[in-house]
Amino acid sequence: MTSPALVPTFAVAVALCAGFTDVKDRLIPNRLTYSAAVAGFALQGMLHGWNGLLLSAGGILLFGGVFLLFYVVRAMGAGDVKLAAALGSIAGFSATRPLMFATAVAGAALAMSFMVWSGRLAESWRNTLAIFGFHLRHGLQAHPQFNLDTPGVRMPYGLAFAAGTLYWAASMGFWR
Repeated sequence: MTSPALVPTFAVAVALCAGFTDVKDRLIPNRLTYSAAVAGFALQGMLHGWNGLLLSAGGILLFGGVFLLFYVVRAMGAGDVKLAAALGSIAGFSATRPLMFATAVAGAALAMSFMVWSGRLAESWRNTLAIFGFHLRHGLQAHPQFNLDTPGVRMPYGLAFAAGTLYWAASMGFWR
């Protein structure tokens, strides 16, 4: 395997493992996210030297930081944030933006599928608008009615990470 293919291959492997465990156990284990983040540092360091370590740290801060905002408002679990940081570590700063975009698009598509599948499309759209309006008025705080503590249909976001990472790796032409 060529060294340019190591990064996407490893990222896909981590994301697929996370997606599988998130669907099966409804959690993303720390042993996966922490070891993947450390391995991402090592991989970037081997490929790019000291600059690779900085790229890896930048990826952690960007991807993990963006997803940390969702955790703060109780819209996403801590395992998702740690997985985002780990994938940022593996991908490095410059590749993190398209990876985040692919994950967000996959998450939106999966969320729409879950809404249709549960038969609550209209209700989900109303709730989404209510959440959006709440955050416009109150900033970054958990919505009192719609958050992770509220029972209901919850989507294992590990699936979005897996689908988005697969798409990112394939679209970047890493495996040609």
